[in-house]
Amino acid sequence: MKHWLLRSLKRKITFLLLISVLVPLISLGLFSYLTASKLTEEKAKQSGMSTLGQIGTNLAFIVKDIENMSLFLIGNKDVQLYLNSSVFEAQRQQTRMIEFVSNLVYSKPYISDITIYPSSQANPIANLTIFRTELPDLSANHPNEPKWTAPWWSPRYNIHTAAGRKQVFSFLRPIRSTSTFKTIGRLVISLDEAVVAQMLRNSGIEGEGQIVLLDADNRILSSSYDPQPVKLDDVLPGLKPLAGESRAISYRGETDKTVLYMKLDGTNWKLLGIIPSAEYRSQNRYVLALTAIAVGVALLIIALLVMFFVQRLTHPLRMLSEFLKNTDPEMPMRTYPVESMDEVGQLVRSYNRLSGRIERLTEQVKQTEAERVRVDMMALQAQINPHFLYNTLSSIHWMVLMNQDHKTAEMVGSLSDFLRFSLNKGEQYCTVDQEIAHVRHYAGIQAIRYPDKFDMLFTVDPELRSARMLKLLLQPLIENALVHGIQKKADRGTISVNASMQGALMVFTVEDTGVGIEPLKLQQLIRSLNAPEGPGQPPRESYGLRNVHQRLMLHYGADAGLRIDSEKGVGTRIQFIVPVTEDVER
Repeated sequence: MKHWLLRSLKRKITFLLLISVLVPLISLGLFSYLTASKLTEEKAKQSGMSTLGQIGTNLAFIVKDIENMSLFLIGNKDVQLYLNSSVFEAQRQQTRMIEFVSNLVYSKPYISDITIYPSSQANPIANLTIFRTELPDLSANHPNEPKWTAPWWSPRYNIHTAAGRKQVFSFLRPIRSTSTFKTIGRLVISLDEAVVAQMLRNSGIEGEGQIVLLDADNRILSSSYDPQPVKLDDVLPGLKPLAGESRAISYRGETDKTVLYMKLDGTNWKLLGIIPSAEYRSQNRYVLALTAIAVGVALLIIALLVMFFVQRLTHPLRMLSEFLKNTDPEMPMRTYPVESMDEVGQLVRSYNRLSGRIERLTEQVKQTEAERVRVDMMALQAQINPHFLYNTLSSIHWMVLMNQDHKTAEMVGSLSDFLRFSLNKGEQYCTVDQEIAHVRHYAGIQAIRYPDKFDMLFTVDPELRSARMLKLLLQPLIENALVHGIQKKADRGTISVNASMQGALMVFTVEDTGVGIEPLKLQQLIRSLNAPEGPGQPPRESYGLRNVHQRLMLHYGADAGLRIDSEKGVGTRIQFIVPVTEDVER
């Protein structure tokens, strides 16, 4: 049993220590995981914005380069001469102009073609042969602008050449005469969408992320998708309008995404970075696995350390348990050597002191038992006296009846029954009926001794008839009421005995109409009930009440003591409450 308790204590200490460490450790791991996940997302956003910034810088350079090239071309004297020439003269210059434009395109790999359209009937000049172009009429989108009177960036469109179909988006501007400022032609510099798309694909955006280039009307110019989407709704349906220069927003759709965007300097274009949330989750799963491994390893190490320290802690207790197990209860208790000054050492010292006290108490018990045996022997020898007294009283009773002295016979009979109940083989308990009968005998004797001095009233709940109680409790209370209350009164008095039942409790009340007790004396009487034995304690007249009070508390507990109320000139009321110790009749 002791080993089981020790093992149980060991398990409890180990469990509590592991819980006290495991909860903070898991909380720390969860906090670290959430923090790392947030940092991973923020890092991906910052990396994406940095990538967009680099691409934006490259695109801004290309756009600026094309715009500068357009300024160079419209101001070039050969271009001006060609556009101001007649058809015949323009034909003579066409080959040289084509070579000039081709040389410009050759040095710029991102330029698909440069085309100069004369306002006259002369042939257009281009670095490659264009069979058909799907260049939209931009003036339809801007009705307030005359056609070809201002620089434009077109949306993406197709051109059909000898090499096949190509997708481009172009910078368009009118060419005016440097002398008359009249429009003499138009310039189209087309940006190869395939080159831009390859630049976007090589950007290194996070994981499976994509980049989209939008114009001012949110039309897709190019993207890292393959094939190229046409509208933004094809990629991000239901995306709210993008406000501000740059921002990161969360997009909720069929798949959750993070959308990064920024405006390009010098244009109305926007770059969008689209990063699927699954990228974060895959990295978060790695962080979660790493955190779980770290927490698991830490928990394993902590568990081993806890088991080691608990083993060290419980070892002295286990040794003490073995010592107690091997101690013979029939032999004198031995002392256990103290090996430490900690709490276990204090426990051992307390055990050693306790063993010494147990030995002293054992010796006292032996002496008490010996004294009890001696007293029992004396009581056995004295039993002859009550039998002799009973026999003598019975003889007196019979002789009085022979002389027809019924009053004396009644008194002797009551005294005989009274003594027989009081000396009833040392039994401590009786029924309520027996206790009431006993006090009736006492009251009958006192009524003959003090005729016309008092009246006795008994009110007993029939349900209490077979209930058991401690014997000889009511008689001292009636005696106290008679001696200290009624006899000190000039006229006739009344003593009432009431026994009632309140739930599982029996309430006994003895009340008299005697002279009562003064308040100060009543306080002294109540204090004397619990006063220790000693010189002057308690007052002689309170011996009977004190005896009843002490017996009640000894057998029924501290709440069962006497409760005394008295009023000078009115009377005294004494009550006690005890539990029902046997089923009563209903």
